[in-house]
Amino acid sequence: MQQRDTQPILIVEDSEDDFEATMRAFKRTNLRNSIRWASSGQEALDMLGSMVPKPGLILLDLNMPGLDGRKTLEAIKSNDGWRKIPVVILTTSDDERDIEGCYALGANTYVQKPVDLDGLFAAIQRLKEYWFEIAILPLED
Repeated sequence: MQQRDTQPILIVEDSEDDFEATMRAFKRTNLRNSIRWASSGQEALDMLGSMVPKPGLILLDLNMPGLDGRKTLEAIKSNDGWRKIPVVILTTSDDERDIEGCYALGANTYVQKPVDLDGLFAAIQRLKEYWFEIAILPLED
């Protein structure tokens, strides 16, 4: 088993319904990695400070109360210990300013959340295939 199979996925999402749907989608893909949930940007940063091992991937919602996804992304990418963790923005927004801004802050991928469950399952399947079967991720230091 590779280290990638043991690194958790951190989902940062304020909607419990959206988190549950994403969990079901990952379960359907037979993903071996554990999944951790942070319901806010601040909770995600607090978790990252103590998570061992560090997540292999972070799925980050943009529009959350308090510390939103943009500020959370900025904090992750400006921290030497977290900078290499791939961050996938998973959001309903297709606003060009959001897309440009997230890539400028260091997002690795920007995915618009499909509105229906089948679309979400298909998107998560492709994310899993890409990030855990095709891409070579940096191993934790």
